[in-house]
Amino acid sequence: MSHRLQSITTFNLITCRNITSFSKVGLLPFPFKTRVLSCKSSYRTGVEMEKPTSFNALDVVIDEPISLNKKKAAIRNAGPAKLQVIADFDATLTRYWVDGSRGNSSHGLLQQENPEFDLKREELFRYYHPLEFSPTLSIEEKTKLMEEWWEKTHSLLIEGGVTYDAIKKSVASANNIAFREGVVELFEILEEKGVPVLIFSAGLADIIEEVLRQKLHRSFKNVKVVANRMVFDQSGRLTSFKGKTIHVMNKNEHALDMAEPIHDHLGDTDGPPEDTAAVKKRTNVLLLGDHIGDLRMSDGLNYENRISVGFLNDNIENSLDSYKKAYDVLYLHDASMLGVVELATQLCSSEGD
Repeated sequence: MSHRLQSITTFNLITCRNITSFSKVGLLPFPFKTRVLSCKSSYRTGVEMEKPTSFNALDVVIDEPISLNKKKAAIRNAGPAKLQVIADFDATLTRYWVDGSRGNSSHGLLQQENPEFDLKREELFRYYHPLEFSPTLSIEEKTKLMEEWWEKTHSLLIEGGVTYDAIKKSVASANNIAFREGVVELFEILEEKGVPVLIFSAGLADIIEEVLRQKLHRSFKNVKVVANRMVFDQSGRLTSFKGKTIHVMNKNEHALDMAEPIHDHLGDTDGPPEDTAAVKKRTNVLLLGDHIGDLRMSDGLNYENRISVGFLNDNIENSLDSYKKAYDVLYLHDASMLGVVELATQLCSSEGD
C-alpha cells in the first residue's frame, strides 16, 4: 500500500532521497496538511502546530528508512501468526497532554484516603520525573533512581491506605487521562488478525485495567497487562504488591509471568488467551514506547525482526538526536496512534490486499 504526499506547503530538502519514501514507508495517514521540515540522513515530516494534542500536529522522524522497509517486508512475509505487539501504557497508549495540561499516569490518578499521602507522592514525582528523562544520566544511574522512586511510591500507597473501590472511583472521576486517537482501531485490527498485545507498564495493573474498562468500554481478548499488580485483603484493602517491582528501566518479557488477560477481569470468556510460551514463539515484534528504556521491553525475547515506534512528547530539542537513533519510527508532539494503525495494517496484510 502506498500514498502520495499531498498539500506540501513548505519544502526544505537538503540531501534527502526520493521524498516518496515517506509514502513507501507507509506511516502517514492521509489526507492532512503536510510539510517537509528538514532532512539529511533522516526523513522528517510534520504539520503546522496548533496545539500539542491535535492529530494534525504530527511530526514523524525516520532515521533509516531503508532498514525500516526491510523489516516491514520480513514481518509481512512471515504473517500475523509470527507477530506480537509490545506497548508501554502511560504517555504511549495514553496522551501526554490532555486539554492543554499534563495527562495523568496510572500512578498519578489514584486518590488515597488520606490526601497527605497524595501530596507526598506528588513531591516524589516532582523530584524523580525530570531525572527519568534526563539526557545526561546513564542507564545505570537512571535504573537506581527509578528503583528508589517506585519503592517509595508503593510504600506510600500501602501506608496511606488504598482500596479497590477507591481505584474505581479515582478512574471514574479522572478527566485528565485519555487514549490517543486510533488506539481502539489498533486493538481491533490486531484482535481480528489474532495478534497478541502485551501492555508492559511500570504503572499499576489494577488501575490500567480499570482505565481500559471505563475509557474504552469494551474488552479485547488478545490484550494482556504486565505491570505492578496489587494484593488486596478480604475487605478490599491494599496490603502488598506481587513479585518484583517493575519500573521504567526493567519492564521486559522476563516479567511475562505477571501478565493476566484483561478479558478475565471483564467477564469476557470468548476463547482461552494465548499462553506465555506461545507468545514467545512469535519472533516478530512491533514495539511502542515513549522512553529509551522502553526498548528493553523486548529483552528476554529472541526476536528475529523488531520495528520500534517511539513517541517523543516533550523535551524534544534535547532528546531528539538520541531518540531518532534508538527508534525506527519516532512521532513527536504527542501525535495520534493513526500512523501506527496504518503500519500495523500493512504488517498484517498480504501482497494481494
